[in-house]
Amino acid sequence: MFLFAGLGNPGQNYAMNRHNVGFMAVDLLADSYDFPAWQKKAASLQTTGQIDRSKIILLKPQSYMNKSGLPVAEVARFHKIPANHVFVFHDELDLAAGRVRVKQGGGHGGHNGLRDIDRHIGQDYWRIRIGIGRPDNPAMDVKSWVLADFTKTETSGWLPDLLGAISDEAPRLTTHDDSGFMSRVAFLAPPPKPPQNETQ
Repeated sequence: MFLFAGLGNPGQNYAMNRHNVGFMAVDLLADSYDFPAWQKKAASLQTTGQIDRSKIILLKPQSYMNKSGLPVAEVARFHKIPANHVFVFHDELDLAAGRVRVKQGGGHGGHNGLRDIDRHIGQDYWRIRIGIGRPDNPAMDVKSWVLADFTKTETSGWLPDLLGAISDEAPRLTTHDDSGFMSRVAFLAPPPKPPQNETQ
């Protein structure tokens, strides 16, 4: 059994925020693989189904980003899911928009959701880092950037392509084929080209 947790903030006001791309990823997984309807259990929304032959619990903590750790830890402990079968989908500032990296272990990089998960289950879980990049305007603070909605250009361009590729290639995660997953996602959903006036 595996636990796939998407990170975000609950409520419609946050639904299209960059910070909520983890929720978006697991929502599409639920739709693509015909999982049952989401159910509220304790401090999270959950649904259980199969991806290929693997049983998967999809999870969306409803405790706000900086309190994501306890809902993840409670589900993992109850179902006796080891950390190396826990995959966390989250936004990543230090990765260009449209890129994805998979990593087991490591630091939280200042991400409040990961910081709280580290506190509750340690660092041996897998991170699916979904790049949102940093603001072009250096005067814009990071909090405003991550809590801003994706633009119409993004939601009609690279974002649905990327989430679709993540969903299509999700079976590779259950076999810990992280390099194959990253290669296929990059092939299916090439990241957007930077603006031409951007210095190299």
